[in-house]
Amino acid sequence: MTVYFIGAGPGAADLITLRGLRRLQSSPVCLYAGSLVRRELLDACPLGARLVDTANLTLDEIVVELLTAHRAGLDVARLHSGDPSVFSAVAEQMRRLDELGVPYEVVPGVPAFAAAAAALGRELTVPGVGQTVILTRTSARATPMPEGEDLKTLGASGATIVLHLAVQRIEAVVEELLPSYGPDCPVAVVARASRPDEVVLRGTLADIAGQVHAAGIRRTAVIVVGRVLSATQFPDSHLYSAERERPCDGS
Repeated sequence: MTVYFIGAGPGAADLITLRGLRRLQSSPVCLYAGSLVRRELLDACPLGARLVDTANLTLDEIVVELLTAHRAGLDVARLHSGDPSVFSAVAEQMRRLDELGVPYEVVPGVPAFAAAAAALGRELTVPGVGQTVILTRTSARATPMPEGEDLKTLGASGATIVLHLAVQRIEAVVEELLPSYGPDCPVAVVARASRPDEVVLRGTLADIAGQVHAAGIRRTAVIVVGRVLSATQFPDSHLYSAERERPCDGS
């Protein structure tokens, strides 16, 4: 058997990849985070599949479910919101499975920051304005940030910053980024990206905290900070430039 760590996407049920959907359709066991994964996705599971909501389970309890399925010779679809490569808590599960000798495969998904950029109608890497995107979060009740990865330090780069799991600390985010970006720096907050109840807020570091509180946003949101959000005067990319040399055979 195999455990499939599947990126379920940012929210909309139809943003799962074809590979992820196929793995889900063929796995007789499915573990999912009920608070984050759309219930519609579970309709793709085989008839009679064992469905386990992991929202209130510990890591040990999750591993027991995976190991039990392994011993029974059953494939497992382990659904995670967004993409497993960032802020997914997949690393510790894979470490446990490595120790137990249980095989697994990672199926990438659409990350929340990509869905947020789509909702904003913005590219996060704009020529001449910003070519670096930092994906990060802040310290609160969650695992502390490593030394040197605080927002004040990261903000010194001037790069576009995308924050997950941080909207509850919006005032602290603003305070730490103001020295590097200034009060007029564009900011957007996208809550529940790609879902029917999606909320998009646009502002600056000077006013975004007030907007967040007025909208009552406290979770499942992405914060984007950077000049790329308002850039209109920038050079065209070299990719489609008429001056770019292209092979005569079109390859």
